[in-house]
Amino acid sequence: MASKQKQSSEKAKPARAPKYPRHDVERSLRIPQALYDQNGGKAATPDEAVKFSGGVAASGPWRLEISSAKKYGFLEATDAGALVPTERARRAIAPQAENDRLDAIREAILAAPEISDVYNHYRGENLPDEQFFVNALTDHFKLPPDKVVDFLAVFGADMRSAELIDESGERPRLLDIGRDEEHRPRRTVKAARQAASTGATCFVMQPFVSPFGSYFNSIFKPAIEQAGLQAIRADAEIFGTGKIMDQIWRGIRDASVLVAELTSKNPNVFYELGLAHALEKPVVLVASNQEDVPFDLLHIRVILYDQTDPFWGQKLVDKLADNIQSALTDPEDAIFRVDET
Repeated sequence: MASKQKQSSEKAKPARAPKYPRHDVERSLRIPQALYDQNGGKAATPDEAVKFSGGVAASGPWRLEISSAKKYGFLEATDAGALVPTERARRAIAPQAENDRLDAIREAILAAPEISDVYNHYRGENLPDEQFFVNALTDHFKLPPDKVVDFLAVFGADMRSAELIDESGERPRLLDIGRDEEHRPRRTVKAARQAASTGATCFVMQPFVSPFGSYFNSIFKPAIEQAGLQAIRADAEIFGTGKIMDQIWRGIRDASVLVAELTSKNPNVFYELGLAHALEKPVVLVASNQEDVPFDLLHIRVILYDQTDPFWGQKLVDKLADNIQSALTDPEDAIFRVDET
């Protein structure tokens, strides 16, 4: 009887509502565009904004379109409930520099819930075959099955608008603008070269048991050197005379960037990671699965790798190099800070 009641309760449990914008990025610019064209970019009530766009009132499909524009960061609401186009929308609608529109669209996609999650998961890689992709969307990203087709339409249109997809091969590939050299900001490459010229180091925090011990020479060191830094880890480079913890402390303290391999939840790694966070050092996190990432770190981006992929090693090297370079140029994004307010 209890089992039947439990099954009945599970069946009655409502499905999780999807969070992704229900319109693609181009369609979501319609209302901000109308506000610029017909209202000078000034704030307007939702009903006024819809009328500027050719509608009657902010209800039904129009309210959903307003929600999509907000999720992309093209519209924001004032304290009084009026709608006003954002600076991101302005750059997309009225660009004043060559890359303004494309950059604004990419920023919008990276801000959009679920759209950004899927892009970041597959960036730099080929998309799976259709059925595997559908399975991943429902099982890993928890999209309701009845929304998958709609999501795929929005996701595909967004990737094309942002020029983040290469469909010339057998399978579509999502471009990683940080890793693909032609899109890499020059300041990132310059920062890496400057770091190399000054002998800057990257300290690696990792387990030493098999197979992780071999990752230093096959994965971490090549990625760190590709980013222009000297790779250091505790067991070889800094274990010498004197107290071991003194050596580790100096290695962490003196490093420009650090890498932490979280897989297997090694206590020594987490201890060293705690020291790095206490020193407010930029740290790039790596794990083979989400389950090994502690709850307290879930808000920080983690590079996840899949060892069942035959090319996982080179992919991880490239992603690591890109994230290390990003940590050099924008360290705030890789620093763990506590809000003391």
